[in-house]
Amino acid sequence: MKLFLDTANIEEIREINRWGVLGGVTTNPSLVAKENDDPERVWKEILSEVEGPISLETTELEAEPMYQQGLDLAQMAPNAVVKVPMTPDGLTAGKRLVGEGIKINVTLVFSPAQAILAAEIGAYIVSPFLGRLDDVASDGMDALRKICDIYEIQGYDTLVLAASLRHPMHIVESALAGADIATMPFAVFKQLVKHPLTDAGLEKFLGDWKALREELEKGA
Repeated sequence: MKLFLDTANIEEIREINRWGVLGGVTTNPSLVAKENDDPERVWKEILSEVEGPISLETTELEAEPMYQQGLDLAQMAPNAVVKVPMTPDGLTAGKRLVGEGIKINVTLVFSPAQAILAAEIGAYIVSPFLGRLDDVASDGMDALRKICDIYEIQGYDTLVLAASLRHPMHIVESALAGADIATMPFAVFKQLVKHPLTDAGLEKFLGDWKALREELEKGA
């Protein structure tokens, strides 16, 4: 399962990219707006920083302008993936973009039925939002498992991207469910590497090493 960062902040992206585990980035209008900068400049910086797929979301609501905007976004870099919403207009525009050889990410998916529609138009990625389902007392992980099962049974090529992940166990459970990609905020990504026993073990090892060096220096 590939690990993506859900952000438009270039410093966050650079830090995680240094770890050598960053597979791609997902952005949305809200994340880009937080940067308080020209969106095109923000996107281009991200596209040049990360080799993997970078999802850039359309903001038009009707099919024709969404399609035209998608064409513009796709031309920004070879690794650009155009995000379209799970709406009738999003499906229409998305299908046309796929016909032009453009990779799309169908976003704001909340049910297996919607995921089937995304696969049927040839989407490169489908993004079910697990945390937001949990927020309305629905089982986001159950929806993800069903989507992964359906895709395997039907032989769909669309990649399943688990989105709206809130904590490390969401990532672990997404991997067990069979998701191809998990995207998460910077804070959650940093939590993946943390464990109190790792910190305690490192402190013990370094303490013993320091004690040894001091003992050797006394003997010398």
